[in-house]
Amino acid sequence: MTFTLPELPYAYDALGPYMSKETLEFHHDKHHKAYVDKGNELLQGTDLQGKSVEEIVKASYNTNQALFNNAGQHYNHIHFWQWMKPNGGGTPPGALAKKIDEDLGGFEKFKADFIAAGIGQFGSGWAWLAVKNGKLEIMKTPNGENPLIHGATPILGVDVWEHSYYIDYRNARPKYLEAFVDNLINWDYVLECYEKAA
Repeated sequence: MTFTLPELPYAYDALGPYMSKETLEFHHDKHHKAYVDKGNELLQGTDLQGKSVEEIVKASYNTNQALFNNAGQHYNHIHFWQWMKPNGGGTPPGALAKKIDEDLGGFEKFKADFIAAGIGQFGSGWAWLAVKNGKLEIMKTPNGENPLIHGATPILGVDVWEHSYYIDYRNARPKYLEAFVDNLINWDYVLECYEKAA
């Protein structure tokens, strides 16, 4: 399959003041589009044409780094836009809240550990909530990597590349991560991802 830039599921100004219209215009229309365009170019003539994004990500890891970088970032961003919504944040729905209590020591501990993973990812990358071997796990990955290549399924991810927050927060990555958890997470979509992964 060829990669396609998805439409944002909300207006460009809908996530303000936590993520600005300007950030979304640059991040979605420029950065994500560049991953799509370059990924499609690199996919041409490979035996991965016609495969799903997930299959391309897994197959290109450690075999075609340039394709992996763009396919990984495309996969990550397809979900990133869905993992946010206007008036998001709050606490997770029942089944997911119970699993967070069981596996991660409760919501407040999850929040602290998830934010710490994002702060602790040196340079560009992502922080994740993933399902691995039936359990929830907090992970962090560099660049365009994601839990798929580490035997896990991501159900929530936050982009800590500077282009995700620099316009709004400058170098204050912790403030961005707190705003993401408190005000932007679309827990309904996280639950949907969890139910598919479980």
